[in-house]
Amino acid sequence: MNQPTTKENADMSAQLDKAQKSIDRLFATRNDRWYPQCHIASKAGWINDPNGLSYYKGRYHAYFQLNPYGSEWGNMHWGHVSSADLVTWRREPLAMAPTLEVEKDGVFSGSAVVGDDGRLTIYYTGHRWRNGVDDDDGNLQEQCMAVSSDGIHFEKKGVVIPCPDDKILHFRDPKVWKMGGLWYMVFGVSTPAQRGEIWMYTSNDMEHWTFDRVIYRHPDPEVFMLECPDMFPLEDKWVICYSAMGLKPHGFEARNHNNAGYVIGSWQPGGDFHQETGFHLWDDGHNFYAPQTFQAPDGRRLVFGWMSPFTEPIPMQEDGWCGQFTVPREVTLAGDHLRCLPVREFSDLDQDRQDFGPIELEVNSSRDLVDDAQTADINMEIDLNKSQAERIGLEIHRTQSGDHTLVCYDDQLGRVVLDRHCNTYGDRGYRTAPVDKSSGKLKLRIIVDRGSVEVVVNDGLEIMSSYSFPAEGPRGIRLIAESGEGKALISSLSIAKLGTIWEEPDR
Repeated sequence: MNQPTTKENADMSAQLDKAQKSIDRLFATRNDRWYPQCHIASKAGWINDPNGLSYYKGRYHAYFQLNPYGSEWGNMHWGHVSSADLVTWRREPLAMAPTLEVEKDGVFSGSAVVGDDGRLTIYYTGHRWRNGVDDDDGNLQEQCMAVSSDGIHFEKKGVVIPCPDDKILHFRDPKVWKMGGLWYMVFGVSTPAQRGEIWMYTSNDMEHWTFDRVIYRHPDPEVFMLECPDMFPLEDKWVICYSAMGLKPHGFEARNHNNAGYVIGSWQPGGDFHQETGFHLWDDGHNFYAPQTFQAPDGRRLVFGWMSPFTEPIPMQEDGWCGQFTVPREVTLAGDHLRCLPVREFSDLDQDRQDFGPIELEVNSSRDLVDDAQTADINMEIDLNKSQAERIGLEIHRTQSGDHTLVCYDDQLGRVVLDRHCNTYGDRGYRTAPVDKSSGKLKLRIIVDRGSVEVVVNDGLEIMSSYSFPAEGPRGIRLIAESGEGKALISSLSIAKLGTIWEEPDR
């Protein structure tokens, strides 16, 4: 295979300026009906994977895959926002545009670390179409490097790991960390036999990398690629996570177009990874993909996911933007799976919290709680032992037309349900999450934005992220109880508005 040239075929500053002007044009006509107030999104254009999550020079940095030229996937650049506190975010200049021959069809996903020289170092995938047009014949991809002294302006260093085999059609998404004086990199590969694997490389100097081993191979031969892999320690365990392409749905599991999850096990540098759990989804909702974790200065493991709008129709594409992140989450170990909770700082956005509970609700009845909620942070606890209703929950984004998204406990399923069948806009259908009923209580935290709902189940033992595109008019919140032999008992229920995350709101 011919090695790609690293020479520049375009000026970076000129390309970034061109991209920013396009973002500004799209923004001028952006429709804000579903544009998020408390989730990271681009000012305009399409975004996907979180990239380069890091803490550098007193600020958290979140980069992301960005198409500045439209609200559909393509023309991959890197966008950038930063924050001093994980609550209030600042829009930064676009970070990277395709300027090298190796990346002429896109600067793809990657990660960031503070290097041995104190600079922020990004590892990312340079991407070219094999046929020069699209992915019908696969990709030509290499792992690349860029450095920055301020986290804003980057100097590209070119390819550090070329693809070793011309028959490899997917070779991307490097994640890097340091242990014991040695640097480690993992990334996803589709082998010539089209098996999804994660490869590990090591380096002493961050620039010269040596193949170490295949650290993980998916057991299902139908899974042909493991995108956006991550590998990180929690307590005395190691977690390998990936976004599986080709995974087939089974039961309640893996119902989305592609599905992001993890396995937990043990690993020592220089050795193999020993898997100790089965595959577990990061998120049980309709729209979650390509998560990336990083370590905060206080030692917390944090994660952002992309709320991926894979399923047609995608109504926000008509509005000049498409895609957002989840709320940042803290990740901790909970036995054989992970607990994910919104970062504690997120509560600083709460405003005007109203207390509604406790409530006894007759079966087949409802109670309107809020007439119009653009955003909401809802805390709710249901007494499962004393409730006989078959479904107990909240209708979110309820409009006069009857449109709404239902978040409820379903006693027949024994699961939390997020149901969009009453939505006029976007994909419908439902998703479910399992419930540990041993305490007799069910705790739900529901974060509502203009076009999305995130449901945290039992303090983060499960979590669900879904788009919800409300119809025109006020967006109410209604408490409901359906069917069964008796009342619903809600032990506590409170609702707060949420402020904006943006340091300088767009308008």
